[in-house]
Amino acid sequence: MQSFRTEIENPIVEKDIIDLEKKISLYYEGKIDDARFRSLRLARGVYGQRQFGVQMIRIKLPYGKISGEQLRRISAVSDEYSRGRLHITTRQDIQIHHVSLDRTPELWAELEKDDITLREACGNTVRNVTASETAGIDSNEPFDVSPYAQAVFEFFLRNPICQELGRKFKISFSATDEDTALSFMHDLGFIAKIQEGEIGFKVMLGGGLGSQARLADTLYEFLPSDKIIPVTEAVLRVFDRHGERAKRARARLKFLVKEIGLEAFVKLVSEEQKALSNTTVKIDISGYEMEISVPQLSVPSVKIEDEKQYNLWKLTNVIPQKQKGFHAIGIKIHLGDFYTDKARLLSDLVQKYAANELRLTLRQNILIPYVKAEFLPFFYTELNKLGYAEVGYNGIFDITSCPGTDTCNLGIASSTGITRELEKVLKNEFPQLAANKEITIKISGCMNSCGQHTMASIGFQGMTIKSGKLVAPALQVLLGGGVLGNGAGRIAD
Repeated sequence: MQSFRTEIENPIVEKDIIDLEKKISLYYEGKIDDARFRSLRLARGVYGQRQFGVQMIRIKLPYGKISGEQLRRISAVSDEYSRGRLHITTRQDIQIHHVSLDRTPELWAELEKDDITLREACGNTVRNVTASETAGIDSNEPFDVSPYAQAVFEFFLRNPICQELGRKFKISFSATDEDTALSFMHDLGFIAKIQEGEIGFKVMLGGGLGSQARLADTLYEFLPSDKIIPVTEAVLRVFDRHGERAKRARARLKFLVKEIGLEAFVKLVSEEQKALSNTTVKIDISGYEMEISVPQLSVPSVKIEDEKQYNLWKLTNVIPQKQKGFHAIGIKIHLGDFYTDKARLLSDLVQKYAANELRLTLRQNILIPYVKAEFLPFFYTELNKLGYAEVGYNGIFDITSCPGTDTCNLGIASSTGITRELEKVLKNEFPQLAANKEITIKISGCMNSCGQHTMASIGFQGMTIKSGKLVAPALQVLLGGGVLGNGAGRIAD
């Protein structure tokens, strides 16, 4: 292994990586058992995959925000330690597959050069904090939720209270009442609100998908912004103390809330807050109020070959921002998979002609904010060269899918293979639906709902069927799920 000890400026991060390196050595020597080592590596973003001897690495990117430099760094790491493929998850993370376990500390050290972490991307911890991909640019938002999502991410990263929870814990921030960050399916979901001039959030509690989906309860109709971190800490402490630990299948927060009841849970949270060292935590939003810097360049001259297709692309993939004269461009990433050669070109594009920012979305896509209106034809032609100008961003043709049997140990059905065939049928037989954003299709390779099939208009879940002595992969079909708004949702049947 190459030495990284003198290359990392943050001593806490350096200690983390050296500790992982030591634990891997002890594991190889048989001095740490499988269960203990599994817990440790998962909390460092290292996840076993279906193929023997290699790991999936999950990179933790709060609310999916990433710079051109960071995407270029991730691309370099994927080329060096894997196969040059990047996978966007439904939690706004990036995953890299087929990585050798003994190279993971070195990989992590490379990522940290551009402030990218693996810490607590997996395991029984606070997972990546997600948010609406349009946070900060949405014309309907009461305020930008980004700094609040970032503050929660930073406060609970490496926090001792959430390193060994009974199960994983998921948090989201929705920019508007449309609830595009899906608060109803999170352990804690925050929806931006302003009440009598004060910034705060509606708070949803105890939602979750999986084999026993549960819609979240309302914990607070309005909670001032300086209370969100103390309340989150109190909820985590109650979950840690009272949650199930023996039976993994029933260890999520939703089961605890259901078991003891909302009223009893709220009482425990209220009592817990009294014991916290900080009953309020003010969140600094000053860094997010700075003016966005976009290079002042002349518009490159381009010729649009197909005006009809360009106009359809603008209709389905371009979102006007609240910032006058700017638009966000949605890129449909098939199966959430893209490759490092195109990732680098995309990095160059946003650095030179936008605000050097991309957002990874909950539907496994990419959003480029801060594109000037006059640059839209140029971006269309450049994205078209990369194969990234396909119409139907966030539409019916844009199917969400987990990796399924491609890499996941738990996969039963090939969700990616099904997605390819289904998208082909939709495009060929129903082209008139290209602009339809009302119907969502989501596919999971098993009951765990990583593809979020239980909240889709049309959902497919991997399962098996028996025929005599034979067992074959199959799909269960679910209908009618969806986002109702303001914390309400509907689980598919």
